[in-house]
Amino acid sequence: MNLDDVLAQWSQDCEITHKLDECSRDTPKLHAKYLGYLTQAKLLLKKAESDQQVLLKNKFLWYNGKMSQEEIVALGWDHDPFNGLKVMKGDLSYYYDSDTEIQKSEQKIAYYKAMVEALKEMVEGIKWRHQHIRNIIEVRRFESGG
Repeated sequence: MNLDDVLAQWSQDCEITHKLDECSRDTPKLHAKYLGYLTQAKLLLKKAESDQQVLLKNKFLWYNGKMSQEEIVALGWDHDPFNGLKVMKGDLSYYYDSDTEIQKSEQKIAYYKAMVEALKEMVEGIKWRHQHIRNIIEVRRFESGG
């Protein structure tokens, strides 16, 4: 699932055409479609958050020299995270903050959070679609003198 694809689909699906009865009938289908996307996005977000917790634990062990050589090799990391430098514990946050794997994990979580928020807005828009259709009908009735 890709946010750009979902946004492209939404730009087409959110339109209310002149065939109001068809638009009204399509509302439950749209709700099911975007609710499914929302559920998937929430699950992907939860998985990314869980994966990050494991990554942070492993990085903590690695940076603090508490990880075995076998684990380091299995993860494909360097044996010396500081390249021979002596680093004080207070300076470890600089290494955590600049670690590319942690940054990628945080970007992934931010992406899924943005997707969840966008999909929540889409589902909310679908919930109120009947009001938009009703407003169009009332405007047409007014314009026709009724």
